[in-house]
Amino acid sequence: MFRINENFLNLSESYLFNQISKKVDDFISYKPVTDLIRLGIGDVTLPLPSSIVRSMHSAVNEMSTIETFRGYGPEQGYSFLRERIAEVDYSQRGINVSPDEIFISDGSKSDTGNIGDILGDDNVIAITDPVYPVYLDTTIMRIGKSGKILLLNCDEERGFLPELPNEHVDVVYLCYPNNPTGTVMTKQELKKWVEWSLENGSLILFDAAYEAYIQDENIPKSIYEIENADKCAIEFRSFSKNAGFTGLRCSFTVVPKSLMSKLKNGSEVSLNNLWKRRQSTKFNGTDYIVQRAAEAVYTAEGQIEVGEMVNYYMHNASIIRNSLLMKGWTVFGGENSPYVWLKCPHELDSWAFFDQLLNNCHIVGTPGVGFGSNGQGYFRMTAFNSHEKTEEAIRRINTNY
Repeated sequence: MFRINENFLNLSESYLFNQISKKVDDFISYKPVTDLIRLGIGDVTLPLPSSIVRSMHSAVNEMSTIETFRGYGPEQGYSFLRERIAEVDYSQRGINVSPDEIFISDGSKSDTGNIGDILGDDNVIAITDPVYPVYLDTTIMRIGKSGKILLLNCDEERGFLPELPNEHVDVVYLCYPNNPTGTVMTKQELKKWVEWSLENGSLILFDAAYEAYIQDENIPKSIYEIENADKCAIEFRSFSKNAGFTGLRCSFTVVPKSLMSKLKNGSEVSLNNLWKRRQSTKFNGTDYIVQRAAEAVYTAEGQIEVGEMVNYYMHNASIIRNSLLMKGWTVFGGENSPYVWLKCPHELDSWAFFDQLLNNCHIVGTPGVGFGSNGQGYFRMTAFNSHEKTEEAIRRINTNY
């Protein structure tokens, strides 16, 4: 009899956002409504910027003639995009990242989950709690529920930031600006993690998918702003939230060539080479048309347009944050992140508040407990909607609470 990967049986029955969708579908079937406001899943709502659309049209036209048609592209991504990323996202900010350290992919969700393919199963993995579910779920898929998974408590007392582990850890997932709490790390705080990692021979998996939303100049947009981070960290970036690519799927991962691991025999191996080998085997590359669209992000016009998109959503975040603070609620995030993390009123638990918002206000958010036990009693709202619907959502909350 064939066997399955029984680690999957250790996962919750369904992914968090599938649970939310089912509850919403059940609500609509029982009480049909047309004025539902969705501030739950982090999906963008604005259309693609015009410069990106034009670039896609041009790329589609290229695919229509034999002279410019393209089939399989390089698994690591086309040089035209990797070079622009290296120049604009890193070199112009004083960070040394070369194009061959950049790997284009179809989403940070994929890469943060797949990175475990090049890591050993004996590693102790530290994951913050609360956390973006993909880190924990994909780790469980690979190694099961065991003592090799360490949850780092991130609670209100600590400002939802993790403390350095007191016990041995080989790999740690860090996401800043954070999903779900919207909190950020200062350069000094992140420097402590880099120094800890170098001292202990540990690896940091740094998810910077929301770096475009950072407004404070003292908050690092890249972990490589910290000296020697290239020797201990892999960075994940995405075009989903800054350029509206949730439907196009494009991201990139930086694996520095200076990032090495020791084998049992004492010799060293390059993680850059391992990731390149993994991608070449399991991934045929991101669509040419999509990569041309991503390239347009780095044009002068594209930079203005994506900046306007970010500002639009940050205005929504400010509406939510400031309005809830005026009510006297405890609120985190919303200043350098499109996520607002709030303490549920009246000591409600996360799902109870979800039900109240859905039934009384026709608003969909995300229960904090879905991100981990430390999220119980908290709730996440996103800024990814129109100004009008965001303002209407706040009006409904003010009316009912």
